[in-house]
Amino acid sequence: MRDETAEQPAPLRSGLTTGSCATATSLAAARLLLEGIAADAVHIVLPKGKQVQMRLEFCRLTDDGAEAGTIKDAGDDPDVTHGALLYSRVRLVAEPGIRFNAGAGVGTVTRPGLVLGVGEPAINPVPRKMISDHLTLLAAETGYGGGFDVTVNVEGGEALALKTMNPRLGILGGLSILGTSGIVRPFSCAAYIASIHQGIDVAKTNGYLHIAACTGNASEDTMRRVYDLPEIALIEMGDFVGAVLKHLRKVPVDKLSLCGGFGKISKLAAGHMDLHSRHSSIDLPQLAAWAAAIGADPALQQSIREANTSQQALAMASDAGIALGDEVCRHALEFARSVVPAQVQIEVFAIDRQGGIVGHAGGFP
Repeated sequence: MRDETAEQPAPLRSGLTTGSCATATSLAAARLLLEGIAADAVHIVLPKGKQVQMRLEFCRLTDDGAEAGTIKDAGDDPDVTHGALLYSRVRLVAEPGIRFNAGAGVGTVTRPGLVLGVGEPAINPVPRKMISDHLTLLAAETGYGGGFDVTVNVEGGEALALKTMNPRLGILGGLSILGTSGIVRPFSCAAYIASIHQGIDVAKTNGYLHIAACTGNASEDTMRRVYDLPEIALIEMGDFVGAVLKHLRKVPVDKLSLCGGFGKISKLAAGHMDLHSRHSSIDLPQLAAWAAAIGADPALQQSIREANTSQQALAMASDAGIALGDEVCRHALEFARSVVPAQVQIEVFAIDRQGGIVGHAGGFP
């Protein structure tokens, strides 16, 4: 009898962006107004030319126009909008062109520094172009010479937005309508990285030239205690320290404080720019070597190499009077300095699980 083999995991399923949903629902509503067709599905063309069909939950006339809705399907990506109802309301207007409005659950830009101006609905440029292209083509096909007033809505979007970076970016009242390709790639983290870049842009545009990039809530709380920084200057980078460092090449600030748990900072010290356990691991032999460089005896070095966790290694070093936290931060500082422009002053903090500072290197005059 053959040994049983593990079943091969199914490939992860891609989904469609909120921008694709807004395009499909806007097109369906406009088609109902111009052609009298109340569809239950609609085809749209994505930015790279791929055609997809999207199912509609409804397509109906309203008092002054039409509306259509679809359920956002993010595939296997853990997207906050997965399963949300997105719907667009379209009115025909005499003046040619397309005007966009933020409906229920869609945010409005309130701070400068984003690609959209203050007061604009948070419907990003690529979704705007997708909607405009489809409605312009429909108008040409039907001989319609007027314009369209498009209002995009997300049911429950205001509450969902609190789980995103929007409030910190100054996008208030709901979600952003996003997407550059029209497709959500599972676990691509593209939206998260984009929010990191936007956070830096917004902070700098609003005059905050000292930012603190933090791996989580505990490190943010630490930075608030140390510097009393406003929320706009706190960048929630998660595991994506590389997204911060690389973006500062293009958008440098005066001062950067990096703060994270000791284990994550030890990964940065080893030259990793993605600190997630899927992509980098804690190098205990390297921690032992750094401890040796600042006086750890052979027995302590061996104990660190055999430690169960980085926190245990740190505790062993601390008990022996070895400032391993500071040494790890020093190496992390050296690596960070090798990535960002010399004009950016940097410091690094390592913290324990309670938010206490266990290591520091660098600083500002």
